[in-house]
Amino acid sequence: MSNLLIQKIEKKQIKPDLPVIKAGYTVRVHQKIKEGEKERIQIYEGLVIALNHGHGPSKTMTVRKVVEGIGVEKIFPLNSPAVAKIEVVRIGKVRRAKLYYMRDISGKAARLKEMLVGKGAEVLADKELEAEKVAGVKKVAEVEATPVEDTTEKSEQAEQ
Repeated sequence: MSNLLIQKIEKKQIKPDLPVIKAGYTVRVHQKIKEGEKERIQIYEGLVIALNHGHGPSKTMTVRKVVEGIGVEKIFPLNSPAVAKIEVVRIGKVRRAKLYYMRDISGKAARLKEMLVGKGAEVLADKELEAEKVAGVKKVAEVEATPVEDTTEKSEQAEQ
């Protein structure tokens, strides 16, 4: 009985408007900060290096950014009332669930292959997830066949 009660309370705390977030995404987190009686929103932009610690309302993400040559990481509870909004800025192509190796590299080595995202980042991320779910479907770029000249015959004629 108490388990059902806990599940009902947890469902109310989950935010329905969260975008799809994965490791490798560059996100902008709008965090509410109270200073005395005043409340303001501070934006923290960085790379998601891990999604971890639980399911439902207790799920968190670790966001890393480099400030004046020093790496700074913050752990944000996704469903916290202190997190006003999360925006996806870029989608990085990664092959790991946890990007802890980013702590050890800097400069050009720390770049990821990325795709810049503007409005509709959630739509693009949803399309990626749908493409991954569809079994056996791969994106193939169509290439037009262009005739290639045989240069070996011309070079032999030029030598004679």
